Amino acid sequence: MARFLLSRSKALEQYRAIEDLGTISYSFKTNPRVGSLLEEETDCMFSVHFQNELKLIKDKKRVWFLAQALREPLLQNLLAQGVSKFVVENKEDLDLLLGFIEKSGYQIELLLRMKLKENTIKTEKYYVFGMDSGEVNRLLPELKSNKCISKLGVHVHRKTQNVSEWDLVRELGELLTEENLGLIDYLDIGGGLPVMYKNITDKVVPSVIRKIKELKDWLSGKGEGRKGIELIIEPGRYISGPSVTLETEIVGIHGNTIVVDASVYNSSPDTLIVPIKLLVEGEVDPGNAGIGRGTGKPKAYVIKGITPCSTDLFRYRVYFPEEKEFHIGDKILFENAGAYNFHTEFCELGKIETVSVE
Repeated sequence: MARFLLSRSKALEQYRAIEDLGTISYSFKTNPRVGSLLEEETDCMFSVHFQNELKLIKDKKRVWFLAQALREPLLQNLLAQGVSKFVVENKEDLDLLLGFIEKSGYQIELLLRMKLKENTIKTEKYYVFGMDSGEVNRLLPELKSNKCISKLGVHVHRKTQNVSEWDLVRELGELLTEENLGLIDYLDIGGGLPVMYKNITDKVVPSVIRKIKELKDWLSGKGEGRKGIELIIEPGRYISGPSVTLETEIVGIHGNTIVVDASVYNSSPDTLIVPIKLLVEGEVDPGNAGIGRGTGKPKAYVIKGITPCSTDLFRYRVYFPEEKEFHIGDKILFENAGAYNFHTEFCELGKIETVSVE
């Protein structure tokens, strides 16, 4: 039976690899099981987008709530639970939040979400969250004087796996005035640290980390005569992806097609959405010569999910050494499978169990 294998040690290794970059606020939606582990083992914060997620987090004071379509009953519920940190992406939600806390006497920490230009965004495919920089610059001085706001900051975000646009020092220096940089306590740059998939490389991680360190130094105000600004990062995929392996079982073989007992619809919807191609344990590069005892050419397979959907494909083409033989009941392991492995009810698919392996 298919199952997710969560490596506690790998999750903590990924966390510790970047904990010195800034304050980590783990994006809880990426994988709640990994989030629960981090709450037990670390002191990180959590970026939460939906109130239902809160039931999985014990310490609500560690939550940054990314608001969308706020209503007073929702705010009352959040604040009553102890949530006091908010990220707001539009003026309407901001006005409602400010009006509510001013009349009810709550004090909060607040980040304004600001748009960044993303050259990779295709028209009508992605919604761009946030306010224009002009509105953010106008609001910051006004909000700084609000006694209901204890700490103030700005939130920006790159799409996940977007590795081409990381010149944040230049861009933020152009979008935020020097005066307003002197007013804020936090800058949250969201997530986007890349993970290795068959069609996406993680080899750029060192250069991305250098860019983040450069930003952290810039925010510290060295040579600028302003106070230090705390950097917040939201590495959801970077921590959860490599921490989990999807273990499946072969239930059918015909020709070069392998059918496994899982579906992208209940284990890897990102294969359809992003799309990403999960690495398979034991696969080889088809360009490598001298593999196998026969012709030396790797053999190509299709790995298909269990449903009758033609798009239920884990990998359209994956190569194994020529001498590799597959049989019904053999295991196929998909690596870096821990990010966004939510499930659907298509064909009444069940939720795949997650097992902690160490």
